[in-house]
Amino acid sequence: MTISLRSAGLTLVLAGSLVSLTACFPLVMGGAVVGGLVATDRRTSGTVVEDEGIELRASNRIRENVGERAHVNITSYNRQVLITGEVPSAQDKQLVEQIVSGVDNVRNIVNELAVMGVSNYTQRSSDTLVTGKVKASLLDAKDLFSNSFKITTERGTVYMMGRVTQREAKRATEIISGISGVQRVVRVMEIISEDELARQLPQPPPAATSK
Repeated sequence: MTISLRSAGLTLVLAGSLVSLTACFPLVMGGAVVGGLVATDRRTSGTVVEDEGIELRASNRIRENVGERAHVNITSYNRQVLITGEVPSAQDKQLVEQIVSGVDNVRNIVNELAVMGVSNYTQRSSDTLVTGKVKASLLDAKDLFSNSFKITTERGTVYMMGRVTQREAKRATEIISGISGVQRVVRVMEIISEDELARQLPQPPPAATSK
């Protein structure tokens, strides 16, 4: 199932699909160059700082108001906030969203909190491992800019955020779906056109003219 959400003139794609656990990708470490493609963050430097501030302020306020009875993670990309984790009641789920909505610069909220018992250390460690494998696999892909994606994992569900084209979103989903430990892939993304992507890519220096 695919749900399209529009907010502040932007298109967000939230898609979830169960995937089979058939393959395991090795961890691959790399630098700033991905298969000849320079890995770049498609947010402005100011937006990156705003996202970090949103995550910090929202997490602090949730901790102050909800305490230890919940496990909540805040992930912000381009001022779109994804809320994941577990809360004991529907009231707490609504409370967390209200807290996040009161944080400065938040543009949109996707609330993926589950009403259930808090995940244990073993589950969170497994999620951390899955996130590492996903990032490494995206980094190893020669046809993707890995820094265009922000990845978080909760209870085996991998959430993808970023500003990407439909082609990039589809390709990344294919890669992630084959990784061991991934139970579901959810895309919470801003879709841009190929033309917009081309305008954002670094332009080659002009050719030297002969004298």
